[in-house]
Amino acid sequence: MEPEELVKLSSNENPHGPSPAAVDAASRAVADAHVYPTAAHADLTERLADEWDVDPEQVWVGPGADGALDYLSRATLDPGDRVLVPSPGFAYYGMSARYHHGSVAEYPLSKADGFAQTAEGVLDAYDGERIVYVTTPHNPTGSVLEREELRALLDGVDDRTLVVVDEAYGEYSDEPSAVELLDARDDLAVTRTFSKAYGLAGLRIGYAVVPESWADAYARVNTPFAANVAALAAASAALDDDDHVERSVESARWARAFLAAELDAPTFDTAANFVLADVGDGTAVAERAQQRGVIVRDTTSFGLPGCVRVSCGTESETRRAVEVLNDVLAEREAVTDASATGMGTEPGSGGGA
Repeated sequence: MEPEELVKLSSNENPHGPSPAAVDAASRAVADAHVYPTAAHADLTERLADEWDVDPEQVWVGPGADGALDYLSRATLDPGDRVLVPSPGFAYYGMSARYHHGSVAEYPLSKADGFAQTAEGVLDAYDGERIVYVTTPHNPTGSVLEREELRALLDGVDDRTLVVVDEAYGEYSDEPSAVELLDARDDLAVTRTFSKAYGLAGLRIGYAVVPESWADAYARVNTPFAANVAALAAASAALDDDDHVERSVESARWARAFLAAELDAPTFDTAANFVLADVGDGTAVAERAQQRGVIVRDTTSFGLPGCVRVSCGTESETRRAVEVLNDVLAEREAVTDASATGMGTEPGSGGGA
């Protein structure tokens, strides 16, 4: 099968690509690629500040949301400080802490209750950590931490603890952004990205919004010229193309509803641009689906070996993914039934499948 024939639904990318306005802006910016961007990335920070009604100094632009997470670690952590992260969850939270000589503790999200996120669930594991990470919508499950639960979490941690709310998938959710709470808090930071709903994953551009009292810290933690000129220009243009974002969000809503209704496996409620499905053996199902041209994410690395995560594609991609996955699931069920009655075994299967 040729690469262009594959349906790739494993990385939560925007199947509609970037805004045409963003592509045009990036192309024009490349003509000045011999010139460094401003160290403060002022054009984009001011545009984002207007978007969120905060001071420009509260916006920390970086090379993807990962870069913004690193800035927060750099500004907050002393060697030996501990952070609290969700499990399952985004591995980079812990990686960033370890890069800055910190250590990592975990709080569980349970498959048994649909990976529900609550303040109580986080606080039960909390032991004075310097940073507590929350992902809403959560990756890889799609669950959200509701506003009142976030307030309870903020009220329940110590004064020295920073709660970092990762809203990489925030555009896909109806839940209001935690940025709205920053006026009243100095123990909260929010990260966002242009990789998902804006379709700029390949340009690596994201940001954090921090309390007003943190404003002067950016100059101390920002790496010189961290975001490139093409990414900065594309992000600014993307912010002006509401139609592209709305189309992307509506497409994802349709796809996740279709996956939940038509996939022959239990799925979990999601507010993101992907659906987590319980397929019994994520590795085997993902491998067999890929052999038929559909790439989904085996979530074994997240500690969920029985599941796969399916990104929301275009309508045709999503329909094809459901067709292929349902065929794979039906074949596995038939083999299991045959094995149970002593009629045969799955061809080509081994201990690792």
